[in-house]
Amino acid sequence: MGPAYPYRGGLASIMEILARTFQRRGREVTIKTFTVQYPSFLFPGKSQYSSSQPPADLTIERCVNTVNPLNWLRVGNRLRRERPDAILLKYWTPFMGPCFGTIARLARLNRHTKVLVQLDNVIPHEHHLTDTLFTRYFIRSVDGFIHMSQQVKADLDRFNRHRPSLFSPHPLFVNFGERVAREEACRHLGLDPTVSYALFFGIVRDYKGLDLLLDAWSHLKEAGQTSGRKLIIAGEFYYNKGKYLDQMERLGLIDDIVLHDYFIRDEEVRYFFSASDVVIQPYWSATQSGVTQIAYHFELPMIVTDVGGLAEIVPDGVVGYVTQTTVESLSAAIARYWSDPAIGARMSVNMQTEKKRFSWEAMADRLDELYGLVSPADQ
Repeated sequence: MGPAYPYRGGLASIMEILARTFQRRGREVTIKTFTVQYPSFLFPGKSQYSSSQPPADLTIERCVNTVNPLNWLRVGNRLRRERPDAILLKYWTPFMGPCFGTIARLARLNRHTKVLVQLDNVIPHEHHLTDTLFTRYFIRSVDGFIHMSQQVKADLDRFNRHRPSLFSPHPLFVNFGERVAREEACRHLGLDPTVSYALFFGIVRDYKGLDLLLDAWSHLKEAGQTSGRKLIIAGEFYYNKGKYLDQMERLGLIDDIVLHDYFIRDEEVRYFFSASDVVIQPYWSATQSGVTQIAYHFELPMIVTDVGGLAEIVPDGVVGYVTQTTVESLSAAIARYWSDPAIGARMSVNMQTEKKRFSWEAMADRLDELYGLVSPADQ
């Protein structure tokens, strides 16, 4: 239960890939997704919906309305009667807490169904007054958890003391196709193939540190280290677009930046990663990041800040560089990466080995293990 087609984005991709993984194991899987995910006035982007074709190999039912308590009662009681062996919830924001917590409580009344959760976040990146209340209500309705970083585990421990939680890192995104030749990618995106590109990818939110990256790029430019290089910013701005545009203009970076300020469809993702030399994640805060797993899939080295679980996923000097959240540290890492073409080539080769630990089969194994650890909790 969680995001899936017709909803867009990485969370929907995760649910769909995980469903396919369990189907390959001979399990009967249905995805129950939303009739209403967010009311339109609460959604900061242009659209919640995918423009791609629906997946023909999955059973997806739209039946959950996150803002209608009567719907929660209907869905929860229906699941109680249907008695699935397990309900796997995708949890990433306290906004889902009342809805998911109520459905889970009702479903577990049958003393058979186990409720498992794959946690993206426990504490959200942008805080609201109801976060603690909604999160506590949800956590207490769950039998067991999968956390994908130690930061998430630490946050979970604030709310959970006795129900099991197992670590399994964020698997690779394998739904974006294979890498294409750099020349083809540049041609597709209208880029100059003689220029080297760094990539900032994904929905732009303040915690992701685009402002830090722009300051670091300006620092490099002042030092004469951006000649023949540009920064691609690829993703929809959820908030404060004007702030970043003003920063680009104030720093004199307009000609240094290739801006694709819209949601990048699944079919287009490979071109951005194939055209770029390195992906930069200058986050101010993080738990884990799906962008790192896209980079692993395309074997594109990374420069990340040492926040949340990013350093757990990106071994420093092996598949990328881990920096502090300062202009000096970030700009030094970018300059170091581009100081020798052999650095990127070596890191790309290392990624072929490192990425083996991020398989969907490994995630499914951990969920099976978690299922075996828990019993339907007493109500």
